Amino acid sequence: MYRQFLTICLLIAGGCSAVSAQRLLNLDSCRALALQNNKQLAVSRVKQEVAANVRKSARTKYLPHVNLFGGYEWTSREVSILNDGQKSVLGNLGTGLMSQVQSKIGSYVAQLPAELQAALAGDMAKAVGVLDGAGQQIVSDFRTDTRNIFAGAVMLTQPIFMGGAIKALNNMADIGEQIAANSAEGSRQSTLFNIDKAYWQVVSLHHKQKLAQSYYDLVKKFDGDVQKMIKEGVATRSEGLSVSVKVNEAEMTLTKVNDGLVLSKMLLCQLCGLPVNEQVTLADEAADDLSGVTVTSGISSSAETAFQNRPELKILSNMVDMSRETTHLLKAGNLPQVMLMGGYAISNPNPFNGWEKKFGGFFNVGVMVRVPVWNWGDVAYKVRASKGATTIASLQLDEAREKIELQVSQCAFQLSEANKKLEMAKASTRRADENLRTANLGFSEGVISPSTVLEAQTAWLQAQSEKIDAEIDVKLSHVNLQKALGVLE
Repeated sequence: MYRQFLTICLLIAGGCSAVSAQRLLNLDSCRALALQNNKQLAVSRVKQEVAANVRKSARTKYLPHVNLFGGYEWTSREVSILNDGQKSVLGNLGTGLMSQVQSKIGSYVAQLPAELQAALAGDMAKAVGVLDGAGQQIVSDFRTDTRNIFAGAVMLTQPIFMGGAIKALNNMADIGEQIAANSAEGSRQSTLFNIDKAYWQVVSLHHKQKLAQSYYDLVKKFDGDVQKMIKEGVATRSEGLSVSVKVNEAEMTLTKVNDGLVLSKMLLCQLCGLPVNEQVTLADEAADDLSGVTVTSGISSSAETAFQNRPELKILSNMVDMSRETTHLLKAGNLPQVMLMGGYAISNPNPFNGWEKKFGGFFNVGVMVRVPVWNWGDVAYKVRASKGATTIASLQLDEAREKIELQVSQCAFQLSEANKKLEMAKASTRRADENLRTANLGFSEGVISPSTVLEAQTAWLQAQSEKIDAEIDVKLSHVNLQKALGVLE
């Protein structure tokens, strides 16, 4: 007895935990989960960040840029200021000068006394040594020793006039950021559209599951009643077989609906970013009448609303603007460009004090002007091609506006027709309910045959199913119109 009680408690606890594991979702929570977990939306957000950084980068083109350069170079030969002949002359400056002096005053020196000649020769030898040494020093001082060169520079460049290229580049960056934002909005609306369709598909199949279960219970009970009548001899075996066939059909229908519901919930979970096998319950599954939770459209179905809000049109308009800015950028290639340049450069050895083996530098400021003269019409051809691309983008924008205008009209018409069909489906349901009630009453009194009851049951099933389809169609038509207008929130 104790074991049986314990088993019952465990079963109850297990059932409670299974119920608590069910996640309750409504349409808003499904939308929030989808927007939070959708991978394409995450990609769109990253693209927006990329476009923002590109725009910030374009802004820096207006500002001065500072670059630091540095380097080392080894060469196998050094730069020589003096040629070999000059080096030879300077290296033998005293000897050469003395030979010229001797050639001119040698006869006078020979007439001098021997003592004076010896003294003069000694002095001249000393002078030759001094002058040769001085010449060698000059040659040495003129050495550059540029086999090992260290150099560095800091350079500042400031654009003054670039033919409008920087302005066009910044405009293109701004447009790129707008394209990324509009693309993200398009992805957001597509995500909401898909989640709404999946949500109402699950709700529809859940109600059809309850309908199929009710129909199965109905024909199953009716089959039992007919079998009893066959035993009592008031019904034929053929009528019993007809009812049994309907029971099999109802069971098959219930199985298909159950399978479809499981698959639809998997899709909904995937769109919400949940595990596909997670058990979820939708808030609108409990509604007995789906038309009671139908959102009435309070938005204008004017095409102008779509023209102002559709992300696709905004992107196409951005592409037209982008093409025009591309044309401006290409035109800048035929205009003069002016840049201010300045900086500080150093080197070792430096040429400011006789190729001194120290770091020495200088400041510099200048203006650089680039004027295109002849390029065989290259820029002109590119400008023409860009203008052609602008024309194509404008025509695509006009075509898209026409198609969207047609789409809005069609969606508004479909919503109106869906509401009419819903009213007709409700009326048909009321008539089918009354017809089934009358058939059951007549059958119980023995004045109506089983085949007539089967027809009433089939008509009731069809009417109820059409009512569910009509209710879901109203919701989806409303969502379609919102997406066509670009106001799906």
